Amino acid sequence: MASAPTDVRSEAEAGEQGTPDRVARGMAVGLVAIGVLHFVSPGVFERIVPRVLGHAKELVYLSGVVEIASGVLIAVPRTRRTGALLAAATMVAVYPANWQMALDAGWPPRGAEGWGAWIRLPFQVPMVWLALRVARRAQA
Repeated sequence: MASAPTDVRSEAEAGEQGTPDRVARGMAVGLVAIGVLHFVSPGVFERIVPRVLGHAKELVYLSGVVEIASGVLIAVPRTRRTGALLAAATMVAVYPANWQMALDAGWPPRGAEGWGAWIRLPFQVPMVWLALRVARRAQA
């Protein structure tokens, strides 16, 4: 016979409690993965660094390191707030690269890649919001 659960919280409460951890873990994995891609396929990222900035290779590697670091920091509950704030700042800092990618695709865009570049732009805002939410919940 199965024993009764010792946790008396409702499933809704338990699910709500676990959601921030799941969101943070998902964000951590995503950041580490994209950071690693900066080193595996740097050319993809170098092409979207705004030309006015120059130093594309160095900026790609730097942003890769920062994304990996923020992902690792988010994965550890004790450093989650710092990691999430770093992630939010990084997402804001790389936003010009997303614009460069969209501008390079032209308007109207052609093909899935061109449309993807333009559609991606508004999605950066909720990603920053989500990182800030993870940071707020980590300090609570």
